[in-house]
Amino acid sequence: MSDFVVPVPPQPSVPTSTGGRFPVRRVFCVGRNYAAHAREMGHDPDREPPFFFTKPADAVVTDDADTPYPPLTGQLEHEVELVVAIGAPAVDVPVADALDVVWGYGVGLDLTRRDLQAEAKRLGRPWDAAKGFDASAPVGTLVPAAGVDPTSGAVELHVGGALRQSGDLADQIWLVAETIAELSRSVRLAPGDLLMTGTPDGVGPLVRGDVVEGRIAGVGTVRTRIV
Repeated sequence: MSDFVVPVPPQPSVPTSTGGRFPVRRVFCVGRNYAAHAREMGHDPDREPPFFFTKPADAVVTDDADTPYPPLTGQLEHEVELVVAIGAPAVDVPVADALDVVWGYGVGLDLTRRDLQAEAKRLGRPWDAAKGFDASAPVGTLVPAAGVDPTSGAVELHVGGALRQSGDLADQIWLVAETIAELSRSVRLAPGDLLMTGTPDGVGPLVRGDVVEGRIAGVGTVRTRIV
């Protein structure tokens, strides 16, 4: 007889290139980590320390599955990002050691209900409804950290084959090691955590029927269709 009073929820997970799956514990996101994107959002990238928000673990969409257009919005937007998969505990980890806690990397989409985000900003409210909704985090196959340089590599996003976003990991304001170190000062990172590391400029709207594909050189792809 189960000790749980309701059915145990399934464990969210992401495929890996090694054949197993990476269990997702939490999803952290760093905001405005590319200067050009910060400017297109109306902010000064030179004076802003990193800040973080979260998505639920079960917001991940994997294996090229379709992504449903979310309710309560008329402005769903794409943000392609490098995803960092944490494979070891990290508490107040130094920058020099931060990459040692990384299991691997992937490509993800930080889908955003931009109209709800704008209203939350105007009212000084949290971003949860704009960022942490169902199916808001499509993630591609994760690859082991060995052989991946998270400081350099072309980042692109295509919608229906047309280029929408283009940048490079070298454009990050806070590099992956710095971001992990900063986040580990405020929360206890653990195996299973994912970190989405910000997006280049060129974010824009999505509609039902759009096929979205993000690519990062040396890392991989993420693909989904909005339905």
